[in-house]
Amino acid sequence: MRASKPAAAREPATQAALAIDRLDVRYGRARAVQQASLLLERGTLAIVGRNGMGKTSLCNAVTGMVPSSGSIRLFGEEIRGLPPHRIARRGVAYVPQGRRVWRSLTVDEHLRLAHRFRRGEWTPDGIYELFPRLKQRRHNGGTQLSGGEQQMLAIGRALLLDPSLLLMDEPTEGLAPIIVEQLAATLRSLAARTEMAILLVEQNLRFAVDVADSVAVMVNGCVVRTMPAAALAADRALQQQLMGVHAQGVGS
Repeated sequence: MRASKPAAAREPATQAALAIDRLDVRYGRARAVQQASLLLERGTLAIVGRNGMGKTSLCNAVTGMVPSSGSIRLFGEEIRGLPPHRIARRGVAYVPQGRRVWRSLTVDEHLRLAHRFRRGEWTPDGIYELFPRLKQRRHNGGTQLSGGEQQMLAIGRALLLDPSLLLMDEPTEGLAPIIVEQLAATLRSLAARTEMAILLVEQNLRFAVDVADSVAVMVNGCVVRTMPAAALAADRALQQQLMGVHAQGVGS
């Protein structure tokens, strides 16, 4: 699969994987993200919140897909304002909401195309080892796959960019509970076995606290609180206060 790189081959350990400071994203006169600040040292940070709170807009700003103001630093290097392809080449990979696989390409073609963009330690064969189901479906088109298979493909496509930071937007959306459990196990394994940092945007609070080391809560475009995932999982009253209906079922 993929061997962990020595620390010297990656960015200095003293730098946070992602540091966002006073980030603003506007669409016309509307502010989708307002003075948001986040720090992801290493491991997995989940951003949770209801629909329309600015979570996807924050991801789009990090990947350079929407204009923004403020600061976005990747291992100490300012990337805000760079075009998306340059941000990707610096080690940021994105698994978008809805997977967005191509109808006309097979699984194998998806993976080999992504591998041509940035040659690293991940290979298509390594993705097939991580997701054996994709190997069985390698000659099927993207839209011939189930929702879970499409999500595996979207993750595999992103990993082939050999990222130091992986962004995932609503990865559990539309997936059956058993597939969600498998996805959680995969993300925990990736976090434990590689040096890659993961920024996870998720409405499913149960999934978020199961996978992440820490959780940031967004309300009306602002990051109102960041705390250890285990602490949020253990506090049902706080879940209700911060998340309302989306907190139901966590810890049960």
